[in-house]
Amino acid sequence: MLAVVGLLVVAAPGGSAAAPTESRYTMVAFSNASARDMDVYSSTDGTDFQPVKKSAYRPPSGFVRDPSIFRHTDGQYYVTHTTADGANIGFARSSDRITWTPMASWPVPLCCAFLPGTGDGKGPVNPLGINGSAGFKDGPSLSPFTTKAWAPEWFVDGGRVHIIMSMSTGGGFVPYLLTALDSSLQRWSWPVPLDGLGADRIDTTVVKLGSTYHAFTKNETKKVIEHAVAPALRGPYSFVPPGDWGTLVEGPAVTQLPNGDWRLYLDAYKDGKYLYSDSSDGMNTWSPVKELPGLSGTVRHFGVLREPT
Repeated sequence: MLAVVGLLVVAAPGGSAAAPTESRYTMVAFSNASARDMDVYSSTDGTDFQPVKKSAYRPPSGFVRDPSIFRHTDGQYYVTHTTADGANIGFARSSDRITWTPMASWPVPLCCAFLPGTGDGKGPVNPLGINGSAGFKDGPSLSPFTTKAWAPEWFVDGGRVHIIMSMSTGGGFVPYLLTALDSSLQRWSWPVPLDGLGADRIDTTVVKLGSTYHAFTKNETKKVIEHAVAPALRGPYSFVPPGDWGTLVEGPAVTQLPNGDWRLYLDAYKDGKYLYSDSSDGMNTWSPVKELPGLSGTVRHFGVLREPT
């Protein structure tokens, strides 16, 4: 991967620095009312969010689902999001979090060919229990053409800006990594899969704690959030016991609280609720889920940025 010069690390999702005593949390979200509009909220504690601007951004076309936000070294805020317009991810930028300017969408290149579990989901299950043919429901895709690119997530690490996203050729999603090739965020590397997470995983977000990378991802078959760790961003990842976060949850987002604890937000999409769970021991154990006050039942799969005030 190529290095990106002069990129801001401390303000990006997934940073490993200790949380400041006073913070500002910016949330960007679409809502149950509209997948075309992005709402912006702010909080000082990561729990009580107040509106900054409703319908702050509407892209020229498509949706603004699953937005993720970070602040670049140029001082601008950048959002990337699902467009649901084929294999394209959307971008926008803002100097104040209120007025947003659309950027060119990025057409995601080829992916996923021959990876187990990425077929179109048709046909019988392979009776031999191995993934050997796209003719079987659990077989690999033989097509390299990306049909969906969903849930892009910013991740800044070691001076490099990355996007983690879920890509599909018509069947199961696979988490992939893109790396910015320049500071304009308009040129990107070839996508590479995150080793160890496997297929049929979506909504993957990564947080670095010390020298360990923690991935939180939705298992699309079981409809649960899984937790995996790795010594490097690209992996290999190994799954560890998750928290008791329930089923039918998606859209994990992670931030650090002012007291240094870690918080995982979850979209309980079938119940129409938004939940959170906290860890005070370095993401080893997690508290029982609670409902996010105020916004539960309104917001959907959001992104959160923590900055020092």
